[in-house]
Amino acid sequence: MKIQKRKVSWGLLLLAMVTLGGCNQANQSKNDKEGEKEAVSVVRETAFGKVKGSEEKDALIWLGIPYGGDTAKEARWKAPTDPEPWEDERDATKAGSVALQAGADGVTGSEDGLNLDIYRPNNDKKDLPVLVYVHGGNNQTGTAAEISGASFVADHDAIVVSVNYRLGPLGFNPLPALKDGSEEENSGNYALLDLSKSLDWVKENIENFGGDKDNVTMSGFSAGGRDVMAMLISPIFEGKFNKAISFSGGMTIADEKKSQDVYAEAIAPLVVEDGVKKDEAEAKKWLLSSDSEVKDYLYALDGDRLVSLMSNAGIRMNVFPHLFNDGYVIPEEGFDTTSYNSVPLMMLTGEQEFSLFGRFDPYFAKYIEDGKIDSDPEIANQYAFINKYGGQLYSLFNVEDSAEKMNKNYQSPIYGMEIEFGQDQAVVGEDMAKLGAFHGVFVPLLDTQSKNYAGLVGDAYESDGAKELSKMFQDYVYEFIKNGDPNGTDLPQWDEWKEDASDNLLFVNADKQKASAEMGSKEYDYEKVLEDIDKDTTITDEQKKELINKVMNGRWFSKGLDKKYDQLSEFDKE
Repeated sequence: MKIQKRKVSWGLLLLAMVTLGGCNQANQSKNDKEGEKEAVSVVRETAFGKVKGSEEKDALIWLGIPYGGDTAKEARWKAPTDPEPWEDERDATKAGSVALQAGADGVTGSEDGLNLDIYRPNNDKKDLPVLVYVHGGNNQTGTAAEISGASFVADHDAIVVSVNYRLGPLGFNPLPALKDGSEEENSGNYALLDLSKSLDWVKENIENFGGDKDNVTMSGFSAGGRDVMAMLISPIFEGKFNKAISFSGGMTIADEKKSQDVYAEAIAPLVVEDGVKKDEAEAKKWLLSSDSEVKDYLYALDGDRLVSLMSNAGIRMNVFPHLFNDGYVIPEEGFDTTSYNSVPLMMLTGEQEFSLFGRFDPYFAKYIEDGKIDSDPEIANQYAFINKYGGQLYSLFNVEDSAEKMNKNYQSPIYGMEIEFGQDQAVVGEDMAKLGAFHGVFVPLLDTQSKNYAGLVGDAYESDGAKELSKMFQDYVYEFIKNGDPNGTDLPQWDEWKEDASDNLLFVNADKQKASAEMGSKEYDYEKVLEDIDKDTTITDEQKKELINKVMNGRWFSKGLDKKYDQLSEFDKE
């Protein structure tokens, strides 16, 4: 899938353990005996009180530390406040409350969920680089526990901070009746206000955990990655972080006016159900007004009912719009701005980013139940079609499209990576080969303790090659968060992305024994993918039309596709 420009095999390095001897052992104190280690305190000060975490062999961990106040009741759609101070040591050994959200097991979480987790090495080193992580979940679901930083900090002198923040229509809501506060509150981008608040907390408190407040990297996966990209154009994030990483993120902005219409339509059935208005048309019109009674109604609604709305978004902005171009938190011109918060940026994608979304799309649901998605050649070919072309368009969206958009006005280095690990069944096994380098393929590389995808990928990450790939990947991330440049000793060279370069992406992969990294370029661009879709004869024209119209339509990456086939929604039209 690339034109190879440079290839370097990355073998495991044999590290010699050097034991320093001496003839003056008799003069050493008993506290300096070989193998003895002074305990590092798990009790740390914050601006709001002490927190007591836990100790693992190689990591110190604090969970559920509040960085913001309760966002329930009258604080529901307000900017986050400081948490209430506490007097006694706060137990930080158990996960904190997560944001209220609707999932497969019903509604979980709380409207009092602004907290974060901290991981650091089990040593007394200070001034460590800080990686702040924003979880994925379409800004509707997910938790800070998406990754544990324990395995990363066990091998790297760094701090990982993972953040819980408001989600769904509690984290984003552009309705006019809510616009009676400050300019930032009127933006409707409450989740971004939470993330901004978390960075304020890090700046004020991270030194007490051994971190360098002036060396903070903001990172995120999927929705979190898109949030990070939005931070790069947001005036309220200027100067709040020093580097950025977008894991499978890309650029998404929602038109505020059109979004109001979607939210009003989604909430209207509740208004009718509660007897406030007689039908949904009247309810929608009322919700789009600035009537103070609308505000009162919205604040009185049970949060469970709100977060259950628009839950079938499936990476479609027209179903659950968020990241509004309000003109204050996000500029009206969105990513067409000439003013970026330019910091060194790493962007990453997997090669088959659409495989999970396609496989679990309602179109294929019955074929998963009866196994035909893998056993019936006709169905398998249809899945292969959307997996191939959806993956190509999604991977372009995550890195190349963003880099090309930013290129003219971005003043800092950009590094692009594509993960290929997952394609070869002989290497990863049958389970993972069905998905390839899926959306989230990096998670078990960054967090070797992660079990998030165990049911889908089996033991694909257990080979020597996969473990070496994990080490290489983590080392790139560490060098980047430490220095703003991912290159380091014994790592294959990773060049900056350049628009006119023939080798502007780093492709990483592994076989059973070893990992590899190579600079190269994609063989396709967006127009080439559309041409290949037209020429594809692996499925019938009727099947192709149905898949384009029902499965690939309306996604983050689909605008050009939908435009070509005259299926743009009203929301997506310019």
